Amino acid sequence: MVKKPVTIGPHHFSKKGDAVAFLQAILHKYDIGDKVSAADAEVLHAALALHPEAAAKVGAGVTHFSVRSADFGTKCFWVNRVDGSTEKFSIKGCLSG
Repeated sequence: MVKKPVTIGPHHFSKKGDAVAFLQAILHKYDIGDKVSAADAEVLHAALALHPEAAAKVGAGVTHFSVRSADFGTKCFWVNRVDGSTEKFSIKGCLSG
C-alpha cells in the first residue's frame, strides 16, 4: 500500500495513520464534557475542512469544539455551532479522502 501524505493546517504527516494518531492524541487530552482549547481548535478546524461533509458539519458556523460521548461509550469531537446546534464528527471521516 502506498503511503499518502496528509496535511492538517501547519502539520504535515507522511502517512494517514500518523495524522489519525495525532488527532487521537488531541482527543485523549480531554475528558467528556470538556471544551477544546483555542490552539487545538485551530487544528480541528483544518481537519474538519477535509471531511467530505464539511459544509454540513460546520453548518451556520462553529463557536467551539468539545469532547462528548459518542456511539458505544466512546468519545469524539463535537462541533458546537453559532445557532446552538451540535454534531459529532469522526477523525477518520476527516481523513477518508
